[in-house]
Amino acid sequence: MADRDLMLRAASLARKGRGHTAPNPCVGAVLVRNGEIIGQGWHAVRGGPHAEVAALESARQAGHDPRGATLFVTLEPCNHHGATPPCTRAILEAGIERVCVGTADPNPRTGGGGTQFLRERGVQVETGIAERTCRDLIRDFECWHLRQRPYVRLKLAATLDGRIATRSGDSAWVSCREARQEVHRLRQGSQAVLVGGNTLYEDDPRLTPRAEGQEPSAAGKLAVVVTSRLPDPEEELFLLRSRPQETIFWTEAGKAEGRAAERLRSRGVRVWPLEELASGGYDLASGLRRLYREHACYYLLCEGGGRLAMSLCQQGLADEIVYFLAPRILGDEQGRSAFGGRSVDAMQQALSYRIAEYREIGRDLEITLLPYPEEGNRQQDDNPSCGE
Repeated sequence: MADRDLMLRAASLARKGRGHTAPNPCVGAVLVRNGEIIGQGWHAVRGGPHAEVAALESARQAGHDPRGATLFVTLEPCNHHGATPPCTRAILEAGIERVCVGTADPNPRTGGGGTQFLRERGVQVETGIAERTCRDLIRDFECWHLRQRPYVRLKLAATLDGRIATRSGDSAWVSCREARQEVHRLRQGSQAVLVGGNTLYEDDPRLTPRAEGQEPSAAGKLAVVVTSRLPDPEEELFLLRSRPQETIFWTEAGKAEGRAAERLRSRGVRVWPLEELASGGYDLASGLRRLYREHACYYLLCEGGGRLAMSLCQQGLADEIVYFLAPRILGDEQGRSAFGGRSVDAMQQALSYRIAEYREIGRDLEITLLPYPEEGNRQQDDNPSCGE
């Protein structure tokens, strides 16, 4: 197998830990000698063994001596003491001769130390193998450490003509049952769910994860609503009746200090002010940073309407778009669009994303999209994966 193929195998292992390692990154590792995989592992849970150590242990348990082998790891090995000892020490003690790294550690406090440490001690180190795929694996880690905010997944379910609901607001159901169950899985892996005011008043959502055959559970989950109109605390809304302690409203500063906000707070609801942007809308990034700082919110799922979706994208806050495309057509120009609120004259003004993954789910197509790493860069070193 080529180096790139082995690194992509390590990346597939890393994904097994996604959502369980925060605030650590998900990392995968493969140990190879004479073209044979003798060990593999991934970082499965925060505080548990790192991928490199898991791969070494896997080899030893299978009766292989890792001395002289090549280690493929998606992220630069750590060279500092945290919850576990440095992986660089374990690599040296195991006698690994060559280390292939997918991408460097983006954390400015630790980045570069691992590869430099190994090279100075005679280990052959190569970097940048399947780098885009490996960098995508740690997009959440970059959000936490570089931007100090949650990783934002924007979920949308739309027809072939891009409608998320009819003109009257009916959206039950755009997507199939299997897609809706996947949304509940996304909720389960998020510490907060974000919606807009229209969704609150029209749908009266619960915003709780529900597995088939089980009761919904909101334990440890926050419901966040961004709106210019705060509800009356006595309104018959599920979040106010059943989840006031877990509900946060984002609104403009004046209303956050008004009588309605005081009454909501008396019910246990939080009301946070957001600055209004000169271009329109609220500064959503400030609310996200506060969620991260005060509630250790690592993943946020947005299930709002087209305007909230557009606001996140325009502000560069949609780290991942999970788009469920239903093979249905409304054909109504007044149906509600997946994205809305802009006025553009030229196609060059469109916001561009790249397809990272796609798969059939029930009768629908689930497409995962990511922003381009930098403006003007439209290259991708690895093809998007298509699930079976």
